[in-house]
Amino acid sequence: MTVSKWTAADVARYVIEDKKLFILDVRNKDAFEDWKIEGHKFEYLNIPYFDLLDGVEEILPQIPEDQDVLVVCAKEGSSIMVADMMAEAGRDVAYLEGGMKSWSMYLEPVKVGDLKDGGELYQFVRLGKGCLSYMAISGGEAAIIDAVRFADIFVDFAKEKGVEIKHVFDTHLHADHISGGRQIAEKTGAAYYRPPKEAEEVVFAYTPLEDGLTVDLGATKIEVGALYSPGHTIGSTSFVIDSSYLLTGDILFIDSIGRPDLAGLAEDWVSDLRETLYKRYRALADDLIVLPAHFMIIDELNENGSVAKRLGDLFAENHGLNIEDEEVFRKTVTENLPPQPNAYQQIRQVNMGKITPDNDEQTEMEIGPNRCAVR
Repeated sequence: MTVSKWTAADVARYVIEDKKLFILDVRNKDAFEDWKIEGHKFEYLNIPYFDLLDGVEEILPQIPEDQDVLVVCAKEGSSIMVADMMAEAGRDVAYLEGGMKSWSMYLEPVKVGDLKDGGELYQFVRLGKGCLSYMAISGGEAAIIDAVRFADIFVDFAKEKGVEIKHVFDTHLHADHISGGRQIAEKTGAAYYRPPKEAEEVVFAYTPLEDGLTVDLGATKIEVGALYSPGHTIGSTSFVIDSSYLLTGDILFIDSIGRPDLAGLAEDWVSDLRETLYKRYRALADDLIVLPAHFMIIDELNENGSVAKRLGDLFAENHGLNIEDEEVFRKTVTENLPPQPNAYQQIRQVNMGKITPDNDEQTEMEIGPNRCAVR
């Protein structure tokens, strides 16, 4: 039978289009339990590669013959070998090119909506990592918010759209992934903005991102306005775009809220986090569409693959926005937290410009889920 090579983009279609898929994951058990490819209609079998060196015959009864089967490993090599064995045993099967490494890096651009006078807003969904980046386009100009490190993807997308990147923003000092903001600014000549309150150790030039800052895009004057919203970090800043969309960074997610501990100052920032969520955001219009910088679980994706929800709905449904007792809130966001993101301290150093790991080292730093939220 045949072995097919699937790209991460192929797998993304199964996630977004809600298709059935059976995944044979041949990584070690701990790696699989920590992080896997998620889909609403995905089934899994985790058998480490070294348990299959003598053949796949014993596991064949556990693998369906009436649906697509994908073999996954860390970087591709082991999955090719297992896929070949399955083909020799009479099964059609595919393997993921580049393995989980490629899945971690893949970005799916999704149009979120239209802005006034022909503008557009796009969300770049990093399905394997849970990161969300944004590009607002209007009048031949673009602004990018919270870009991940794959700068060429954003630069090339802007070229395809025939727009010039004029502004690049980071909502905060990221600890779960390496920012591409500075690289995009260097490639395009765009202004690069970041919050000054957490940039004391940053070793490169930037434009301060201050509360109330507004920039206009194109002749149609799409407004991108900054709203100081500390709590996840001391400098965290949200954006209101075109009076319609609220980009919350890592402060507010669809089904969770931001954790305050990644700089080691959880107790110091709890009150800031509560102030942002329960007062600053409460003063905003309920009809704003919340666009966070991450998602935690596949259930947060909409039918088109986007991650977005009305602010008023989040006030009604998000548990983190409905904890009346301040002490209960404090315990919720400081105690029994999930593990911290992989290599988060080194990632912070990279995003300050203090260390410059090569591409392979950056990939290893980012392996695994983002873990920036509290549920």
